[in-house]
Amino acid sequence: MPMSATTPSPAGRVWFVTGASRGLGRAFAEAALAAGDRVAAAARTAGALEALAAEHGDRLLALPLDVTDRAAVHAAVDEAVRHFGRLDVVVNNAGFLAMGMVEEFTEAEARAQMETNFFGALWVSQAVLPHLRARRSGHILQISSIGALAGFPLTGMYSASKAALEGMSEALAAEAAGFGVRLTVVEPGGYWTDLYTTGLAATEPMEEYAPLRAELEKQFAEGSSDSMPHLAAEAVMKLVDSEDPPLRLLLGGTAYDLALDVSRRRAATWAAWEEVSRAAEHAVEAPEGYGS
Repeated sequence: MPMSATTPSPAGRVWFVTGASRGLGRAFAEAALAAGDRVAAAARTAGALEALAAEHGDRLLALPLDVTDRAAVHAAVDEAVRHFGRLDVVVNNAGFLAMGMVEEFTEAEARAQMETNFFGALWVSQAVLPHLRARRSGHILQISSIGALAGFPLTGMYSASKAALEGMSEALAAEAAGFGVRLTVVEPGGYWTDLYTTGLAATEPMEEYAPLRAELEKQFAEGSSDSMPHLAAEAVMKLVDSEDPPLRLLLGGTAYDLALDVSRRRAATWAAWEEVSRAAEHAVEAPEGYGS
């Protein structure tokens, strides 16, 4: 069960946060510092962390980092460990949103989305595991999205990157558990970050999708009510303070309701097609010559 919101944070934890210069990453870093913890804050534009570093002194280590560079990721993690002596909480937050219809993506655009959102988190996870295993403790937080729960027009590639992250992370959680390392996939709903502004990339629109785009733009024009990032940070602090953190944590009522709706609809579909599903399986011994 989650600990009480009034439970004090254990003193002296060391965080490694990617994408820490803005948005949710910045909110996570600030919340950790406010709790008395220390933070290795990694970002492409580490200069944006100067004010935070000046405020918190040697409790914050600003690291310039492109998470798509595997060697640079390992170097940054090693530097953080040398500086603070250890790592306790790792937050894979770096990412961006590539908007476009699936058919519109070039190879370069599709790979760029996966390189940051999936491979970046993979490289960080691989880099921190030796340090966490050695201490037989630690908590990895993979910042996913409600987009991993279901695909929507214009965000298919983003959803694919987050779904890949979740599949890898569920396996990693089972692999790392024996070493005392915990992992939680965090699935946020909507927050007022720069994901839809400076954190946004877009494909070249195809004329064939103009009617669908017009329909979507009409829906977007009706407005949205997102939340402030500090609320996500407060939830994450409760998560890392918990003695029994979950494998997955939804952030926000929108994400919670969507997850339940998707699960119910999938369960109903599975039940409707149960006969066909079961008929497709009948276990037998390996056929003669199989594998030869």
